[in-house]
Amino acid sequence: MKVVLIGYMGSGKTTVGKLLAKELGSEFIDLDDYIESSLNKKITHIFKTKGELYFRKNESELLNEILDDKRDLVIALGGGTPCYGVNMNTILQKTDLVFYLKLSIATLTERLHQEKEHRPLISHLKDEDLSQFIGKHLFERGVYYSRANYTVSGDHKNSELVKEEIVALLP
Repeated sequence: MKVVLIGYMGSGKTTVGKLLAKELGSEFIDLDDYIESSLNKKITHIFKTKGELYFRKNESELLNEILDDKRDLVIALGGGTPCYGVNMNTILQKTDLVFYLKLSIATLTERLHQEKEHRPLISHLKDEDLSQFIGKHLFERGVYYSRANYTVSGDHKNSELVKEEIVALLP
């Protein structure tokens, strides 16, 4: 069984994914960590030295590698992973347990404001521009995120409750 968590950065994919894997007795894989380990480089370094196309090509290859793994896994994807190439088609072909962790712009802005310096995509933004940036991104990515088999709202919920809602939806 493969459970795939998608959603915008800061939506709780890694935190919920770890809780879910423990509950299910499965292994947890964060795709970004897997990429860094496989390529032996930080993602920020890959973007700076090789560029986004190089990163996305490797991201797709490593995503396929994980999805083809025979073990039961809970997989947290990077926020942009479903939006590039045929990644979302591939994900949906290989599992029907794709969960979109959906949060409002206000909740994401609040969460990401606290983590801004650790997020290369938003670290350069002024605080007053963060909400608009997130809203624009969610609009662009919504068409991909909405293809998930399930949507679970994370607004006003802790990670444990989100995990429980996912467990209740599993076959």
